Amino acid sequence: MADAPMIDFAHLPHPAPVPSATRDQALADPGFGSLFTDHMVTIAFDPEHGWHDAKLCPRAPIPLDPAAAVLHYAQEIFEGMKAYRWEDETVALFRPLENARRLNASARRMAMPELPEELFMESLRLLIETDRDWMPTAEGSSLYLRPFMFATEAFLGVRPAREYLYCLIASPVGSYFKSGVKPVDVWVSRDHTRAAPGGTGAAKTGGNYAASLNPLAVGVENGCQQTVFLDAIEKKWVEELSGMNLFFVFKDGSAITPPLTGTILPGITRDSLIQMLREEGLQVREEPYSIDQWHADAEKGDLVENFACGTAAVVTPIGSVNGPDGKFVIGDGGTGQLTQKLRDQLLGIQMGTAPDPHGWVVKLD
Repeated sequence: MADAPMIDFAHLPHPAPVPSATRDQALADPGFGSLFTDHMVTIAFDPEHGWHDAKLCPRAPIPLDPAAAVLHYAQEIFEGMKAYRWEDETVALFRPLENARRLNASARRMAMPELPEELFMESLRLLIETDRDWMPTAEGSSLYLRPFMFATEAFLGVRPAREYLYCLIASPVGSYFKSGVKPVDVWVSRDHTRAAPGGTGAAKTGGNYAASLNPLAVGVENGCQQTVFLDAIEKKWVEELSGMNLFFVFKDGSAITPPLTGTILPGITRDSLIQMLREEGLQVREEPYSIDQWHADAEKGDLVENFACGTAAVVTPIGSVNGPDGKFVIGDGGTGQLTQKLRDQLLGIQMGTAPDPHGWVVKLD
């Protein structure tokens, strides 16, 4: 963690917040990622002042020089997390310090300054407290939080920038997939890879997601909701989906998830589910798993459940795997009992309706 003294946040009043009736109508069906709250947080950085000029202010466009380094050299990182409103009106976050630490790990990889964890946490508290009325109450809904940082220095030349802006915005959301908890169909990309050894695959940076968009579009054209990426060298080892980690559950009581070798994102939900699966008595192995073995195990019936996971989609069952080589179905194509149980348990912890034995939930005062 980067050490720095806590700085004061300036609070800038909103001249025209969304009327409550308009807000409440929008919250009845927020969708995912297209509705935003009234405010945002910004903190600037430069070598002379360090982190400074912290503001809680009305959400608005960000002035940016056309030569800003982010527009030319893609120095940008972000996080995704959720705030949950419990039945007793408690507001809770799920493992937020892990998001702070992953943001800083991404910053180190992208040659960007680290944000002190206490500043990260204070930005969350201030925005949630200010825009608390934007938190949806429908089942399965939450307040999605998007912390991000990008290079603002205006120059043309390949080097790390000297000036940055950290921002935090919030979006009331419902289910990530319109189908809700129904299984999704995935498309195997044979022609594109998401990341290579030594690259930025383990950093949560926009370039990784940009690389996934073309193959994701191919998958959608073939009736699938997500794309599976294989390794960049042999193009045989399963890595992750466009934005989610993968788990494979077998009838012998074991489970596999691809290992963290620097080419996939170290998911916080992934880490939580590894612990939860082991508590269910499963032997969880973090080891390579090939696309051919995936097909063979599904055909033989040895692979009984398959799911993806992430902050946005929580735990999402996979119904079928499709690609240029054909299609195979996982189990009966439905949602497995263990998949459903894990999803319910994880949501229960996040929503305060199930025990939290690991102390993962952080309540906001």
